[in-house]
Amino acid sequence: MTIPRLLVVDDDTELREMLTKFFQGQGFAVCPASTSAEIAAAMERYRIDLILLDVMLGDESGLDLCAQLRTEQDVPIIMVSALSSDNQRMQGYAAGADDYVAKPFNPDLLAARVKAVLRRGNRAASLTYRKSAGVYRFEGWSLDARTGEVRAPGGYLVSLSRRETALLKALLANPMIPLKREEIAEALDPDRDPQRVMDAAEGRAIDVLVGRLRGKLETNPKEPRLIRTERGVGYVLACEVTQE
Repeated sequence: MTIPRLLVVDDDTELREMLTKFFQGQGFAVCPASTSAEIAAAMERYRIDLILLDVMLGDESGLDLCAQLRTEQDVPIIMVSALSSDNQRMQGYAAGADDYVAKPFNPDLLAARVKAVLRRGNRAASLTYRKSAGVYRFEGWSLDARTGEVRAPGGYLVSLSRRETALLKALLANPMIPLKREEIAEALDPDRDPQRVMDAAEGRAIDVLVGRLRGKLETNPKEPRLIRTERGVGYVLACEVTQE
């Protein structure tokens, strides 16, 4: 399990900032956007798990954007609009929306709808994203997600074990987001029961694995710059990541 990242799309600056702060307080990572160009930039740069999309975006139609996104992405979309007639809702669903919420709304209720959509189908968009990602690039390094090849800034291949590669993929899919040891364990073992409490031995095994990966990626593993320890949480990949 990874920390969900929402793309909040609204041309109302005040509402967009309110939703961003609210969902950050709910434990989500949030990317704000107000135009189709900003949506495209966010989708290219980040793993997006769900899009909150306003129907009316100035000169742009949220319905058209939803339909376009649906042809390119499998990311869940919740449309938000002051237009709330049955016909308008049907247009939203016809465009490919997973849910439709009318303004004004209760933020707590909206958060519940977001969580329900993420649970429904049991397929966080991050999984689709990681499967479709070609090459991750970070700090001069690269990881080809299809072949598992890792290349250092000098262009030479670096050999990683299967678990080291899985750990690196989990970190690359969540740049700048601290991951708990439990979340890392689930990324390494998708069949792991998410309700299972991590014991000390499993936690130490994660620490050892992180140490091994640091030994292959860091210039000075004793003072890591890429994979940093987030005290009281776990580990974070502290650099920007791009995908091709």
